[in-house]
Parts: sequence; structure tokens; C-alpha cells
Amino acid sequence: MPTLAPNSVSATPAGARPHDPIELSSESFWAQTARQRDESFAVLRRERPVSWQPPAYGSLMPDPDDTGYWAVVAHEDVVAVSKAHDVFSSAPENGGVMFEDVPAPLLEETQSILAMDEPRHGITRKLVHAAFSPRQIRRIEEQIRQQAGAIVTDFLAEGPRDFVEQVSMRLPLWTISGMLGVPDDLRERMVKAVDDMVGHNDPEYIGESGDPFTCLLGGIAELHDIAQTLIDARRSHPTDDLISDLVAAEIDGHRLTDDDIRSYFCLLAIAGNDTTRNTTSHGMKALSDHPDQKALLTENFDRAIPGAIEEFVRWGSPVMTFRRTATVDAVVGGVDVAAGEKVVLFYSSANRDESVFVDPWRFDITRNPNPHVGFGGGGPHYCLGNHVARLQLRALFRELLTRVPTLELGEPELVGGHFMHAVKRMPCTF
Repeated sequence: MPTLAPNSVSATPAGARPHDPIELSSESFWAQTARQRDESFAVLRRERPVSWQPPAYGSLMPDPDDTGYWAVVAHEDVVAVSKAHDVFSSAPENGGVMFEDVPAPLLEETQSILAMDEPRHGITRKLVHAAFSPRQIRRIEEQIRQQAGAIVTDFLAEGPRDFVEQVSMRLPLWTISGMLGVPDDLRERMVKAVDDMVGHNDPEYIGESGDPFTCLLGGIAELHDIAQTLIDARRSHPTDDLISDLVAAEIDGHRLTDDDIRSYFCLLAIAGNDTTRNTTSHGMKALSDHPDQKALLTENFDRAIPGAIEEFVRWGSPVMTFRRTATVDAVVGGVDVAAGEKVVLFYSSANRDESVFVDPWRFDITRNPNPHVGFGGGGPHYCLGNHVARLQLRALFRELLTRVPTLELGEPELVGGHFMHAVKRMPCTF
């Protein structure tokens, strides 16, 4: 097991440390397929599960003194670092959680509880969690079932074209918009803003400006504008939605500020849309490519779907990377990590770790156990919306498998970057 206690041994000065010959930081590495990237990850998992890497491409504020980061690719080390929140910081003042360097104010404006340490994280998470009451979950569960049915009805009526546009992007958008109280006329703006933020390293989203920073800032400004419109409306006229609950939430005298709510709105807009959207796309593609697994799920849906959902998440690994920063000297995977050094967790590698998953490139909906890290590696930052995501996946796959049994998917076109394993579009037939 990895050691995460403070370490009295002095680490090698970062400037004198050579970078690993297998590089995980370049644009060319992330332009490869997941299978191709895992060939490099597999070597590192076997031989150097914690390796020193050069700074990541796509940094929004390049630091000339930045010498690199520690890449953590093995499952046990990803879990250990995730749980050691007292040793590895997520806070913006320590660098936040994004792989590349991002200005601290932008992290504050968009990451909410994702980029907080204790005690602030615990207080804010309690306030946010209060809005995910059993009443809210019961209310949205029936909505999700109805929405999934309507989406597949439209899909059948339109005929097959692009699975992402017609199916996988619609349910999470519908659900999170309904939860937050986003009206129909603002939803297209919200999706465009989310795409700009997630795809700020992708030429298609950067557009004519050619500037990732401009693309990202534009997306943030749009989401903040939508959020503030809702906050102002709900403060004077509360309704039965999440924004109203967040405006009113209070625990032990603590309340959320408008800044807090706008930041959490950004987090939910991205996490609530992109993770389920991409898990749906990768999961349906896997079923299309593995007809034996599709038949097994179709024939035994209620019994098989819980395990299938976990395999969809492991297989797709929608979030590929997150970062932490060591606050004290520590040892991870037998390697000395000095206070102040960056540590990047590679979830897509951990979910293919041969020491944990037998034949990890076999898609198997009966895989048990399946301790994937698709919702995080445990600890205080474990995904708060995992239950909603599972509800969405169950409802949508039930509709697809029973009503569109001959659905087949073509090759996905992926979003460039090293954060989300995101699918832009994917042709389909039935």
C-alpha cells in the first residue's frame, strides 16, 4: 500500500529531476485513442506507477518556473491520494484540480466544492447536499423516466442521425435544467457554454479567436449570467427547484453567497451534463461493439443493469484526470513527493489497472467486483450526483434496449483535450 504520511527524506530538487521517457503531457499523446494511450499507461503501471512528467500542454497561465508534475497511474495510488485530503490539496490557492495550470479566480468561479479543502469543503458540501433531499430525488426520478421515454420517441420519429445530439446529450441536459430551474429559452446557451469550457483545447470550440483562454472565459461568463438571472428570480419568487433550495439553504448559521451558487451552477452544468452524456455514448457504443453483452443486458435488464452501469462508467471513464498539490512531504507509490509539488491522478489508467481488473480491456457487464474510480477515488470529493447519474443511465438504457433493439453505432468523434473523455458526435443506424 502507498505511504501518505509526512516524509522526512528530502526530495530531489525538481529542477534536477529528469522527466520520464514515456511522456503523458503532450497534445500528440492525448490525440491518440484511449487504447493507444493505455499502452503507455500499462508500462508505467508495471514499472513506474508514479513518474515525473513535463508540464501539460494547454496551460492557461504558463509558469516559466514550472518543472512538471507527478503522474499517478495505478489504481491503489489514485485511491490513496484521493482519500488523503489532509495531505493533498484541491484548493485554488494551491493550484486547484485541473491538469493544466488555471488562474485561481477561475477555479473559484467554476469548481465550487470540487476545488475546496476542509473545513470550507465540508460546510459548503453540507449546504449543497441539503438541496439533494430525498424529496428532490423522488421528484426527479419520475421525471427522468418520462424524459427518457420522450427522447427515444423523438429518436424513432426523426430516424437515426447523430446519437450524441439525438439521445445522449438530451437526458442530462433535460434533467439538470429541470433540477436547476433553467427555462427552455436558456438551455441552448447553457449547452454551448459547457461545450466551450470543456472543449477549450479543441480547435472546433476555440473558433476564429484561436485562444483557449477566450473560449473558456466566454463559457464561464455565459453560465454566470444564466445563474445570476435564476438567483435573482428565485430570491424574490422561490419555486420547487434546486436554485431556490440553494438560495434558502442554511446550516449552523452558514448560507451560500451568490458567488457560491454561481460557482456550483457551473460545476453542476458541466458535471451534470458531460459525465452522463459521455457515459451514455461510450456505454451504448460498447454494447453495439459487444452484441453478446447487449443480449445479456436486454434479456436480464433489471438484474443486469446495476452491474452494467458500473461497467459503462469504468469503460468510458468520462473524467480522465484531476490534480492535487502536496501540502507536506509524502511518499506515493514508493516515490518521494515534496510539499508544493503537483500530483495528477489518471482515472482512465486506474480503471484499466490489471492488478485490480481482470482482462481490463474486456467489456463485461457482469464484472464483480468493479471498484472503478469513475466517480472519484473515494474521500470527500466523491461525486455528489452519482445517484442521479445512475437513475438516468438505468432509465435511458431501458428505453433504448426495449424500443430500439437494432441500434448500431459508428465510430465516435472525440473532443480534444485531457480532461473529459468527451464524444462530439457519433453516427448511428437502426
